[in-house]
Amino acid sequence: QVQLVESGGGLVQAGGSLRLSCAASGSIFSIVTMGWYRQAPGKQRERVATISTGDSTNYADSVKGRFTISRDNAKNSVFLQMNSLKPEDTAVYYCKAVIRITYVSRPVDAWGQGTQVTVSS
Repeated sequence: QVQLVESGGGLVQAGGSLRLSCAASGSIFSIVTMGWYRQAPGKQRERVATISTGDSTNYADSVKGRFTISRDNAKNSVFLQMNSLKPEDTAVYYCKAVIRITYVSRPVDAWGQGTQVTVSS
């Protein structure tokens, strides 16, 4: 079993900052990529940012220049520094990891339970 536990969400005023953290634990051989996704009420879940084992990053256009994703491979953790937050960033943020449980197993997706981020205007 693999578990992803997020933390760091909360309520912040527009223009403020938050830092999300996510730690993966359990039966993990390796983590291929880690990332953050979000889902606002009435909307589909969307990708926010991803980071590969080699630290290659990819961001949604809506967060470029404001959010920074990073990871600590030794701790199977990923972080999302969110600056200049806007009310439209309000959503439940989910951590995702693409994981190999064994050397020969196919990568599988693991998701966290989500953490609420609310940005007031």
